[in-house]
Amino acid sequence: MPVSPPESSRRVLWWAALVLAPLAALLFQLPIPILTPRAAEPKAAMDAGSEIEYEFPGVLRWHKSGLVERFDGTETVPPSPSGDPAANGVASKDVVLDPAANVSARLYLPPAAAVAEHGKKLPVVVFFHGGAFFVHTAASPLYHRYAAALAAAVPAVVVSVDYRLAPEHPIPAAYDDAFAALKAVVAACRPDGAEPWLAARGDASRVVLAGDSAGANMAHNAAMRLRKERVDGLGDDKVSGIALLHPYFWGKEPLGGEPTDAAVRASFERAWEVACAGQLGPDHPYINPTASPEEWRQLGCRRVLVTTAEQCFFVERARAYAEGIKACGWDGELQVYDTRGEGHVYFLPKYDSENAAKELAVVADFVRRC
Repeated sequence: MPVSPPESSRRVLWWAALVLAPLAALLFQLPIPILTPRAAEPKAAMDAGSEIEYEFPGVLRWHKSGLVERFDGTETVPPSPSGDPAANGVASKDVVLDPAANVSARLYLPPAAAVAEHGKKLPVVVFFHGGAFFVHTAASPLYHRYAAALAAAVPAVVVSVDYRLAPEHPIPAAYDDAFAALKAVVAACRPDGAEPWLAARGDASRVVLAGDSAGANMAHNAAMRLRKERVDGLGDDKVSGIALLHPYFWGKEPLGGEPTDAAVRASFERAWEVACAGQLGPDHPYINPTASPEEWRQLGCRRVLVTTAEQCFFVERARAYAEGIKACGWDGELQVYDTRGEGHVYFLPKYDSENAAKELAVVADFVRRC
């Protein structure tokens, strides 16, 4: 008769299986690939340049030579400048927002009927995709579909930003690109703005920063930077709101039901260490906002939406964010939306589910009220 391992060992094995192998699928909305064990690679054929510095199973392999292999988030779909019948007629196109900073984005514009019904000027959602700071682009199928759906649901002009990815471009590169994108979007919303869709339809007084997972982290940090660095065209140095969808936050000490096993926590910390080139610890305010409540109260927005899910890896962090922002002295409006029985960013792969439709409606309503 087999002997069951002690409870502590079972917890370690469960978290190792749950976190390390399918982390990409559950944590960053990616399909679980069938992996070929690296042990099967001919060792003699491996030279010094092929030694592995870091491997994120199913997502990314970073070689000591500097070579980066990405296994997910590389598929893309083209834009639909004339409108996509499969996306409620939403038009999309790829643009360079800031040539000097080399920041580009995919823009989404609702059909003319929606614009006519809601007025010439529409709210603008500056959206940052997830992917652990390592993978995906604005043209990834998951994000193309979501941005188009959000543009139709609000309706709004959605600007889905491409930003530099780690490890080639460690944090704060992504944050710098996010802020450059925000400045470029606000400038483009002027009547003489460089981007016609934003000049004609974008309302700079109703800008919402949004994102999922790592993108939600970026939206928060862009709003924090607003109180330190002015953006011409934004009243009171604030955006109208930020929508943090299943935000990627972490910290050295476990919260609530988070795993306490040191090896499991180390796997999360190692991902962050690689993303920031080892320059920022797991309690830096970039990744753990609750570590600096004295700065947090200066969040540069009027409204905050935080969504999470019962089985999300970061559910405890999202709830702590919501509690902390109420306690830190920030004087804006907070809304929290929690989905039962779902995992991290479930609404992307399960976009046609009832729960995903409900969450999209919550986000769309939040943007309309901003």
